[in-house]
Amino acid sequence: MTSTRTYLDYNASAPLRTEARAAMIAALDAGGNPSSVHAEGRKARAIVDLAREQVAALVGAKPSEVVFTSGATEANASVFAERWDTMFVPGIEHASVLAPAAANGGRVIDIPAHANGVVAAEEIAERVLRGDGFGRAMAALQLANNETGVIQPVAETAAFARAHDIFMHCDAVQAAGRIAIDIAELGVDTLSLSSHKIGGPKGAGALIIRDGVQLPVYMAGGGQERRRRGGTENVAAIAGFGAAAELAARDVARAAQIKVLRDVLETAVLELTPEAIILGAEAARLANTSCIAWPGKLAETLVIRLDLAGIAVSAGSACSSGKVGQSHVLAAIGLMPEIAGSAVRISLGPETTARDCDAFLDAWRAMRGPREASPQKFTAAGSGGPLHVSSGVH
Repeated sequence: MTSTRTYLDYNASAPLRTEARAAMIAALDAGGNPSSVHAEGRKARAIVDLAREQVAALVGAKPSEVVFTSGATEANASVFAERWDTMFVPGIEHASVLAPAAANGGRVIDIPAHANGVVAAEEIAERVLRGDGFGRAMAALQLANNETGVIQPVAETAAFARAHDIFMHCDAVQAAGRIAIDIAELGVDTLSLSSHKIGGPKGAGALIIRDGVQLPVYMAGGGQERRRRGGTENVAAIAGFGAAAELAARDVARAAQIKVLRDVLETAVLELTPEAIILGAEAARLANTSCIAWPGKLAETLVIRLDLAGIAVSAGSACSSGKVGQSHVLAAIGLMPEIAGSAVRISLGPETTARDCDAFLDAWRAMRGPREASPQKFTAAGSGGPLHVSSGVH
């Protein structure tokens, strides 16, 4: 991203977009409380309403279905404010789903994942069709995994859930802006989003609640957000979220170009270190995500050495207070500890350049040590700028 640092950790947090920053500054200057009826209040309300339309458009929802939150963690937790008798929750879900599910008080049924990282959603069907009696039941399934990038069978699972009166929640945080999302096509009841994953500010998110779905009010107060979440709206953060959502909707068209960089990077890594393993490579993945295990190495050591070389990547989720440890996602798909403990995640974004990938490969090569052959550089043909889409697509 700069002359001294290369940022390849978009799945943890995307850099704040220029347009989002501008929208936030304008909202801060506007002043006013969006619940007030005077001109200043109406101006603030108009900013929130515009952002609601922008976020709704990102996922094919109605503006009336968007409830702004402080982030996806709050959005996910709010779904579990309901007392569920049974919850079908895969072990690869983000901690912001796993933790409130465990605290809910109902029975949590762990749904395993196949070795390729795809959840074995058929197990939900098998258990339900046995007729064990699940009471008021829900299923949670993320649209794409934050560590492997593997895309999950949400629409198929939601169709079964709907046919058997099972509530369906989807954490779509990592998928937003990377694949097209339409909540009606997915068929889920609720869907969570996070602003800072798509270039908006931290501290803003949304829960999309399909019309007609009833959930308890989890934050009572002054009646904001259609009485679903009390408290004066964070107008500036919401404005930045809306601006980022509008841009993220356009980013979907650039996925093919990002995938080219990702695939060439993975090929080069395997040439440098044939013992490396690309996790989830056999499944459909987000175009920007690569989870690479280097058996015999420690993920923490790799992340630190790459950081010292000016490269920002992650090992597992970034939501664990800065800790680097055993990934619960990789453990859930059955990887041996020596493989799971050696995996790092490289995640690209709209501003990732060929030179960024070259910088990563130079650092990877330095960790490997000298060998006879090295893969060709990305920038050998002189393409070192940000990704651009041909044929007039922006």
